[in-house]
Amino acid sequence: TAFPPMNDSNVCSREVLAEYSGAVRRLARELLRGISEGLGLEPGYINEAMDMDSSLQILTANLYPPCPQPELAMGIPSHSDHGLLTILMQNGIGGLQVRHSGKWVNVDPIPKAFLVNTGDHLEIMTNGKYKSVLHRAVVNNKATRMSIPQSIGPSPDTVVTLVEQLVDGENNRAMYTAMKYKDYLELQQSNPLDGKSCLDRVRI
Repeated sequence: TAFPPMNDSNVCSREVLAEYSGAVRRLARELLRGISEGLGLEPGYINEAMDMDSSLQILTANLYPPCPQPELAMGIPSHSDHGLLTILMQNGIGGLQVRHSGKWVNVDPIPKAFLVNTGDHLEIMTNGKYKSVLHRAVVNNKATRMSIPQSIGPSPDTVVTLVEQLVDGENNRAMYTAMKYKDYLELQQSNPLDGKSCLDRVRI
């Protein structure tokens, strides 16, 4: 669900969202520095390679009202996110599930905390060392759940490919086709959400 049009009664929301989005962007860049270091790279490697000064940041808002028959409905079907990271804020009502060891596992909200999912393009550039998170949203019959995810991706024209330093020859070759971020987005948006089907299409 998109945010309503701004008007005189809620124009301050635009400023709040801009400030919040800026803070999320800074958080994402710090997380990517830590990920770079964890991979044995220079701290700024991912931020520089993915041109994060011009990164594409997408904010969405999801509203899941109570459902009389939650066992017959699905909030959002299983999928993985495009981009490098998704930083999620939610209202404390559970509903997010991740796929782990072949089972769907509830992820209970932690008060005053963000939830961070790794995205397809982190999996692509690390050649699978980091996996994008397969997840879905379920509904309940008691309370309204709200979530505000922000997808943090490279600049649209960045060609996302593996980090060469993470490939060590015949037994560790490239697993994914290099592709511009905007082309991957177009591919994903032109197909229904279905697990990791988009990532599978660029798998070598």
